[in-house]
Amino acid sequence: MKIFTIDPGPKQSAFLKWDSEHETITSFGIVENDELLKMVRLIKPYEQIVCEMIQGFGMPVGKEIFETVLFIGQIKEASLMVGHSLNLIYRKEIKQHFCNTNRATDSNIRCVLIDRFGPPGTKKQQGKLYGIKKDIWSALALAVYFSDQQNSPH
Repeated sequence: MKIFTIDPGPKQSAFLKWDSEHETITSFGIVENDELLKMVRLIKPYEQIVCEMIQGFGMPVGKEIFETVLFIGQIKEASLMVGHSLNLIYRKEIKQHFCNTNRATDSNIRCVLIDRFGPPGTKKQQGKLYGIKKDIWSALALAVYFSDQQNSPH
């Protein structure tokens, strides 16, 4: 299965394309949101689209959160326009899946991914995760989580 994952932001978003059969990354990056919407509109019919969803915890939030939520709606609309449903995943599901606790941090999840796939490596000796940085780690976690869920007996 081919999976296109998105860690949305108010102005830029991270994306990652994952081949679940071979457990390999085929492309990734951080792009302006308008560019990401163009990419979503070009996704092939056999690919899955997965996006992290904002979750409220009862605390006040700022303008950036609302802009991100609005952008998630735009992603959903772009997905539907090309015949895809959008799989929305909450961060707490990722934390539970990789660390068995809602208290996990991004660095905890990163460590689990490195334990599973090996270190990113260097330019000379590139590992499977070479080049992954910043919010792309979250997009990778989404891809691995979604793939694991699809492959587990329910």
